[in-house]
Amino acid sequence: MSTRTALFFCAIVVLVTSFLAAQQNTPTLTDDQVNARVESILQQMNLHEKIGQMNQLGAAEWNKDPVSFEEHARRCDAGSFLWTIDSKLMDRLQHVAMTECRIKIPLLFGYDVIHGYRAMFPIPIGMAASWDPAMVEKAQTIAALEASSTGLNWDFTPMVDIARDPRWGRIVEGAGEDPYLGAAIARAQVLGLQGPQLGTPGHMVASVKHFAGYGAADGGRDYDSSYISEELFRNVYLPPFHAAIKAGAGTVMSAYMDLNDVPASGNKWLLRDILRRDLGFRGFVISDAEAVKSLINHGYARDMQDAAYKGITAGVNMDMASKTYLDNLEGLVKAGKVKEADIDEMVRQILAIKVRMGLFEHPYVDLSKSEAILRDPSHRQYTRVAAQRAMVLLRNENHTLPLNKDLKSVAVIGPLADAAKDLTGSWGVDNATVGPSILAAIRAKLPSARVEYVAGGEMKRAFLPVDWIDHSREDAKPMTPEELAAEVNKSVEAAKAADVTVLVLGENSTMSGEGSSRSTLVLPGNQQHLLEAIAGSGKPVVIVLINGRPLDITWASQHVPAILEAWYGGTEAANAIVDTLFGDNNPGGKLPFTWPRSSGQIPIYYAHNRTQAPEDDPKFTSRYWDVSTFPLYPFGYGLSYTQFEFSNLHLSSPTVKIGDKLEVTAEVQNTGSVAGDEVAQLYIHQQAGSASRPVRQLKGFERITLAPGEKKTVHFTLGKDELSYWSGQSKSWIEEPEQFDVWVGGDSKAPLHATFKVEP
Repeated sequence: MSTRTALFFCAIVVLVTSFLAAQQNTPTLTDDQVNARVESILQQMNLHEKIGQMNQLGAAEWNKDPVSFEEHARRCDAGSFLWTIDSKLMDRLQHVAMTECRIKIPLLFGYDVIHGYRAMFPIPIGMAASWDPAMVEKAQTIAALEASSTGLNWDFTPMVDIARDPRWGRIVEGAGEDPYLGAAIARAQVLGLQGPQLGTPGHMVASVKHFAGYGAADGGRDYDSSYISEELFRNVYLPPFHAAIKAGAGTVMSAYMDLNDVPASGNKWLLRDILRRDLGFRGFVISDAEAVKSLINHGYARDMQDAAYKGITAGVNMDMASKTYLDNLEGLVKAGKVKEADIDEMVRQILAIKVRMGLFEHPYVDLSKSEAILRDPSHRQYTRVAAQRAMVLLRNENHTLPLNKDLKSVAVIGPLADAAKDLTGSWGVDNATVGPSILAAIRAKLPSARVEYVAGGEMKRAFLPVDWIDHSREDAKPMTPEELAAEVNKSVEAAKAADVTVLVLGENSTMSGEGSSRSTLVLPGNQQHLLEAIAGSGKPVVIVLINGRPLDITWASQHVPAILEAWYGGTEAANAIVDTLFGDNNPGGKLPFTWPRSSGQIPIYYAHNRTQAPEDDPKFTSRYWDVSTFPLYPFGYGLSYTQFEFSNLHLSSPTVKIGDKLEVTAEVQNTGSVAGDEVAQLYIHQQAGSASRPVRQLKGFERITLAPGEKKTVHFTLGKDELSYWSGQSKSWIEEPEQFDVWVGGDSKAPLHATFKVEP
């Protein structure tokens, strides 16, 4: 990290910390106070008004409805609206609800503010790659401040689904494959969005999604069924949800897919037994869009009435956008199939959130202050810090990076090199700020150099199934083979004439996200051909990857000296990339997933179990005859412009009693010539027990900054939470008296090793 960046980072820390400290004076209501207020409101409501609170309507022009949004609010038909960022409309609807609806209950306005509102931060998988929960919390604090200033008060994020199949498009929205890292990032996002408590000014209520197991869809195909054993479900898929709930998340979104043959949005075991009983969730559940109605599509519900019955029975408090509850629950109550007491139970939890948020006292937003908040330059500046901290250096042979600022000529090549909008990634808000392209940022960094740009070809989605995605680029007339060949030839000539080529490859922003799963990880379009041609130019080549999932770069990893993973980095992505390319930022990010060599290795993840043929046995070095068993890059991997050495791993004791804590320390030294960040990572393995345990499990990490030659001691604690696991045999969480391995290092292949024993 440069001195300038470090100073700015410190300034932001002070500002945000001061802001949060100032909010600590927000009154905290006791549970008794909240419950009394809720009961008082509930006693005044008729059945229609109660059901109205369980209905969320889509306030968007494309969401056609014969009844106007205002009329719905006037009739007390809705507890919430979504799909609009029109501040004046939200203000108008809130005034109607509070003055013209008989019961006068404030509305929630929800939107998918996934990684920024006006100022866009890296997409979530990129923020997770920072391994910096404090940064993630600050980013979401800014996002919440901006969004809430416009009238939005409910955010449909964070997505905390574990994803071990990178073909799944929504891997871009989560924190990757690991439950421990996922839990840390989930906790940070909830704290950033909601503040220290629900109702903190400048914050929003979070909605943790998608409960649960959505990321395990068959074949990585969005919306497809998930089949997960209970052991895997509780040990891997639930911890990020549990962390978010313990951080105070007000709402949870139920998922679309079947979980073990029962749709998640009609799954009583999932939403009542697991979510409320086992995880202690006290807020309310919102379905995903039309997921209650979709119980019919699943073949689970016979018709709309049955869908409404099964949704409420399972524990879905609010129906998103399908009006299934609004149109059917009253009839079910009158027919005696649903008790009004069941309706009351659902509505209590909705009203409690609105009470805790202070919406009854402060339902309106002062829109006159919004534009000043949205234009705050510190917000955009912090997107640059976040993008810098998300960078992962995958390869840097012969110190190719950083580049010399005295370069006379640079070739900037690739279909994403001059695509500024794509840098913000999927789930961008319509009025988000788009920063410069990588080409423009390089020209600004090197005003005296000759910078030549060639697109080099194109990339298109071959199939366009999602109607809400902007497909204007894909729908354009494709290049002919002759035109593509000409583009490649022009690119090679530009590379030969330059001192260095910056080759920008990846996926455009419509290729990652909801409805954007892939059957393969190959570089789209003619990018592989372009890559091989440029690499053969005889001149130095640096690859910058713009993407939300690992791609097949195995050939590049053998033939190109430097590869920088930049993700969809947000508003200031281009400047952060160029800062990194030219040494003003030293990359310190780490991979939040295992990077496969090819699609054929999927699923591949580091925390797999040992088998009768261990992978470290030389007789079984590969399970494939055509490719290595091992990934291209391991989980937690990332290089730096400096070098780090781990030493002196020390345990506070060789043994620890069940339930007690063990302290682990190690020293980390910067042995290089420039300052840099390292992420110290701790992994464990239980050697034996009542179940096979993963070969390694992340149980601690810390990102630290070290000056040249500087040495620091990192500290970790292993206790019951870290050493326990859910046992399918005992149907409970257990900590066993067994021997454990522990490793500390810079990635999941860390060699620094010790052992300890847990005793009865």
